[in-house]
Amino acid sequence: MEIKDYKAVFVGIIKQNDDERKVLEYLEELEFLAETAGAKGDKKFVQKVDKPDGATYIRSGKLEEIAEYCKENDIDYVIFDDELTGIQQRNIEKIVKTAAVIDRTSLILEIFTQRARTSYAKLQVELARYNYMLPRLAGMWTHLERQRGGMGARGGMGEKQIEIDRRIVKERISKLKEQLAKVDKQMAVQRSNRGQLVRLSLVGYTNVGKSTLMNLLAKTDVFAENKLFATLDTTVRKVVIENCPFLLSDTVGFIRKLPTQLVEAFKSTLDEVREADVLLHVVDISHPDFEEQMEVVNRTLKEIDAANKPVLVIFNKIDAYSYEEYDEFSLVPKTQKNYSLDEFKNSWIASENTPCVFISAKDKTGIDKLRNDIYKIVAEIHAGRYPFDNFLW
Repeated sequence: MEIKDYKAVFVGIIKQNDDERKVLEYLEELEFLAETAGAKGDKKFVQKVDKPDGATYIRSGKLEEIAEYCKENDIDYVIFDDELTGIQQRNIEKIVKTAAVIDRTSLILEIFTQRARTSYAKLQVELARYNYMLPRLAGMWTHLERQRGGMGARGGMGEKQIEIDRRIVKERISKLKEQLAKVDKQMAVQRSNRGQLVRLSLVGYTNVGKSTLMNLLAKTDVFAENKLFATLDTTVRKVVIENCPFLLSDTVGFIRKLPTQLVEAFKSTLDEVREADVLLHVVDISHPDFEEQMEVVNRTLKEIDAANKPVLVIFNKIDAYSYEEYDEFSLVPKTQKNYSLDEFKNSWIASENTPCVFISAKDKTGIDKLRNDIYKIVAEIHAGRYPFDNFLW
């Protein structure tokens, strides 16, 4: 699926107790994902519902409106902000006939396909795509009514074709898992051969500046740009701060509703995070929902069994931080958006036990303090690991 240079509309729902502002921000993120894949956003459709419709995700009236808009405006893609079931996708396609229907998971998989550079990353993405495809195979044969076998006969040609396809996909999944298992073993050996150097791993939401920071600390040339999932392949570099060596890894960014197929497929890539001594959690403090992004990262770390590690929180992009001055006479309580950077620093340091540092990787503000903090962390771990080794002092 290539979606470059195409027009797309985006569809989301507001359920009971949902914050409408957040839903609209989620659709903004979905549009950014589409732009990363090469599509151009055209319009957003939102509907208030108690729960997603089991047959068509949104109500039929809104779906007809979207179908009409797509037809009149030459829209190429309708992108839903949730993962659609096979039944939902087939039913939507029956109504939206002039545009392709994809969901958030499919879009992220497409971006990962475009971004995969090494053969290992390509294998991981292919495995994720097949895992996503497997439960949806029946829908791929509706154009010939094959899943019913034609003529009403049970076990007819169509049903056999689906079973053949299912077997082919399962065999391919099995083969990919075998190939990945071999590479996983090689990578595990590589990690064990790195000696006892302290390991630090950059983690964070996608597009928060991890790769830029990696380039700054390791003086390397890791691909970095203002797009989601610019980094898929894990990069590991030896870094020396003063006389203190350590290993620093840059891994794939996390995102809200990261498809489970991808978490599973990128298991080995995420081993760098699991096996790290310390996590450097990079946060884009200029993003209006940076606290929610932090929660997404923390949940994902929990899912991959990497939540109980020492963490240094790095608040990046302070050069782009902005806030709304609070009116002291206002009856509305003061919120996060009313905090100046200094007020936020003081409140965070006072309320959280997690060490933190505020920087701008772009302007190199606060980098000296960051290097100093990292040096102290690595030196302390090294001293605990080798109490009689005094090369650091």
